[in-house]
Amino acid sequence: MENIGEQFLHQKDSKLHTSESVEHEQDRKKLKGEGTSQKPREKISSWMSVLERTHLGHREDSAVWQRIKNYYHDEHVVKPEDIQESVFLLEQRIAREMGHGDVEITEEFRERKIEQIVSDQKESLNRWLDYLASGDAVYPMWAKYWAFTSLVQMGKFEKVEEEKGGHKVESGRFAKRTKNTASPFPTLNPRALAMTIGVMQSKLDEAQKQKEERNVVENKSTKLGDSDFEKLLSTENFSKIYTQFLIEMPEYSAEGLQETRGKWVKYPKNSDAKPLVDSLQGYPLEWCTANLDTAKTQLQGGDFYVYYSFNTDGEATIPRLAIRMQEGSIAEVRGIAPNQNVDPYISDVAKAKMKEFPDGLQYEKKSEDMKQLTEIEKKQNNGKELTKEDLVFLYEIEDQIEGFGYEKDPRVSEIVSQRDKQEDAPIVLGCLPEEIAWSEKDIDENTKSYIGPLFSGVFTKDFDYVFTSFPEGKIQKYNINIGGKTKTELRSELEEKKVYVSPYAKDLLNSKDFDTSNNIENLELVRLTVDDLGFQNGATTDEIYKRAEDFGLELCPAEVGPQLRLAYSGGDWMYIAMKQIADRYDYPNVFYLSRDGARQGLFASGARPTSRWGADSRFVFRIRKS
Repeated sequence: MENIGEQFLHQKDSKLHTSESVEHEQDRKKLKGEGTSQKPREKISSWMSVLERTHLGHREDSAVWQRIKNYYHDEHVVKPEDIQESVFLLEQRIAREMGHGDVEITEEFRERKIEQIVSDQKESLNRWLDYLASGDAVYPMWAKYWAFTSLVQMGKFEKVEEEKGGHKVESGRFAKRTKNTASPFPTLNPRALAMTIGVMQSKLDEAQKQKEERNVVENKSTKLGDSDFEKLLSTENFSKIYTQFLIEMPEYSAEGLQETRGKWVKYPKNSDAKPLVDSLQGYPLEWCTANLDTAKTQLQGGDFYVYYSFNTDGEATIPRLAIRMQEGSIAEVRGIAPNQNVDPYISDVAKAKMKEFPDGLQYEKKSEDMKQLTEIEKKQNNGKELTKEDLVFLYEIEDQIEGFGYEKDPRVSEIVSQRDKQEDAPIVLGCLPEEIAWSEKDIDENTKSYIGPLFSGVFTKDFDYVFTSFPEGKIQKYNINIGGKTKTELRSELEEKKVYVSPYAKDLLNSKDFDTSNNIENLELVRLTVDDLGFQNGATTDEIYKRAEDFGLELCPAEVGPQLRLAYSGGDWMYIAMKQIADRYDYPNVFYLSRDGARQGLFASGARPTSRWGADSRFVFRIRKS
């Protein structure tokens, strides 16, 4: 049967042959006295010829081709007014967690972000348009139409691992694109596209052979069995089939990742961003650097390093690691694992590179954490018992597990979810099961650790550990010394240890209301979220301070801010519950610990008595002495 592809499009969209565009072509042919047909596949075939002539025929005319692109931009690129507030809030949260303080979402901030989103979508859509209209895309027009009308409905790509038959299987998906989607259009990988169209063409050809014996399309997947491949093909879903071939790229398969030989390439500050962006195209990355405008902005801030491992031809072309510098310091280290974590095979390469940077020591802990987590995951998957050391690490009893993504490595929660927490708790807490109270009424003279909702006076009791839930609700404690240093000596130590001090934090340090103790004193500190204090919907500064007092806590001396910053090397953010000190504008502030790129940071945050804080805001209090 002729027009097999057009018949396929008709089956996918039964109204396509009566659409305005197709009917318009029929009317045009009638006016010219040309023969027409009412058969859906022939009407669609006639329209395909128009698309081929108008798109491919004008590819070399830049003005006409730009008008065609503009049409598709208008149709499919997100409108500024449809970009949701959550996009800006996410940027704000990321900035704060990276140590840039509370970024105000100004109109200028919104406009800059909107411009970036729209530009990235146009650029990613243009890659598909340019490729499908080029001589390299030797596919029938119906196949190009099928691919294009599918990709404009595909949103953000997510690569995941699924549990099937007792072992992990690589998988992925594209979220459904809506008018509010802010992510760019899908990555264009010519090889995955060729495989997708190729197997669909074979399926259509086999369906037309009309043999008595059932014909089966050759399984082109390297990961799926024949039955699963046939099931995938039967969906006739471009997004699903393309995704499968995309995640099966040899370079990013479990086997391909074990090839770690390659080379580092440095893209200097303020250099042309195009070579960097071009080197990342076609790979299923989550890096925002794959978009030109973002890459330009990042290169304005500092050098950019990418490690490329060898492909099957022995060429160093596969992006595996990225190190972004910001004013001479490491701002980000990104890998290709979910949430931009470094895949476990390449961590040694990253570790060696970090030694070249003055702030590379922080990376060493992350690298070791990822290695240990990988070993624990292997043990768990192979049914081996975890040691006490493994469990203490996994449950983050002594220290937090640090990775390289914006979020915590997802393997932590995956492994913990498979374990019996009540059996593990006594092991990791170093006590007998009966020495753990799981509610306030269970507390007796033998209780060493408490796991449950906080209650009045909880911190006046001599518990080794306190959790609101196990293990994610651990109440972090710190033990530090304050006093014995003058204000000048304290500021000098911050400078010597290269702690970033924000301008407003300097206001507090220089204030007449900031003082240090002459005598050295040891303090027990505790860190709580506003939610831990019982405020699920947030609370004001005064409400937080009052509730903490009920729990047996008190405000910290202001000196705790810089002293805790010097004593604690972690990068997570926390506010110091203290009597507020006015900044240069006479606005009441408290100290705020976070990270400025790779450097430890001491910041200040506005804290009026009536200021409202989110439920996830973290405050450090002093435990009241008995």
